[in-house]
Amino acid sequence: MLDETKATALFVDYYAQWVQVYKEGAIREVTLAKYKMTQAWLKKLIPELQLCNMTRITYQQLINDYAQHHERQTTMDFHHQLKGAILDAVDEGLIDRDPTRKVIIKGKTPAEKKIKYLNQFELHTLLKSLDLGKEVNWDWFILLVAKTGMRFSEALALTPKDFDFAHQTLSISKTWNYKGNGGFLPTKNKSSVRKIQIDWQTVMQFAELTKNLPPEEPIFVKKQEEYEPIYNSTVNGILERYCKKLQISTISVHGLRHTHASILLFAGVSIGSVARRLGHASMTTTQKTYLHIIQELENQDIDLVMRSLANLT
Repeated sequence: MLDETKATALFVDYYAQWVQVYKEGAIREVTLAKYKMTQAWLKKLIPELQLCNMTRITYQQLINDYAQHHERQTTMDFHHQLKGAILDAVDEGLIDRDPTRKVIIKGKTPAEKKIKYLNQFELHTLLKSLDLGKEVNWDWFILLVAKTGMRFSEALALTPKDFDFAHQTLSISKTWNYKGNGGFLPTKNKSSVRKIQIDWQTVMQFAELTKNLPPEEPIFVKKQEEYEPIYNSTVNGILERYCKKLQISTISVHGLRHTHASILLFAGVSIGSVARRLGHASMTTTQKTYLHIIQELENQDIDLVMRSLANLT
């Protein structure tokens, strides 16, 4: 138990035990993996540090050492994953004072990241070339992600029951554990639970495709005795081959999500509506992700304002 730990114990051991007691079974596997990654970095950076020697200077040096290899936001996440364990150690009297107080978060300058997406003509070219037969295949998966902007794991978890063809909606309420042993998992966050409006053509296509499928089984995951493992590299490979063959920009499945959002934004759909459709926790996430598109739209708005003012004579 944690209360049996002594102040002379190694911090890395305390942290490992803390994660096991407080985090395992309480958070999503993908989040738990981040805590385990933090644990691995502790073994690398402070393998011999005792709890009683965790001071503000020691902690700041740890953050500085980690920041040499990571961007500031990643370093901030590292700090937050450590802070919970450290505050508990302070409460238990294993560390005298909170060493995280007034910590300065540093980090490498982030590389400029420009999201990859298709323009409307390229997307039309891609969708027109898909092999959409009577049987479920990955081309149907590509079509659905392009039409809805769903995350990869969300699309894998879809069942025929999630479609409401009468009201032209698609319910997103779960994800598929493709990185583990299969099975349904909760969505990324509460905002990810949502209903997506779909066009009538997609309704007709998927009503026909799914009519004889088990209503509560995932559409895109095959099952013999067990569910077959799924790799996003498989779908990315198919998509890449299409892009090269059609001589359009090469993107990933996640790039289809960006494509969906960018086309809506350029069409004049509000940021709030796009954020809800994508399942973002807040509009801030949408604004940060699609900043360069929003800036392009603002430039168009300025031109429109100037033309409108010029006509006021």
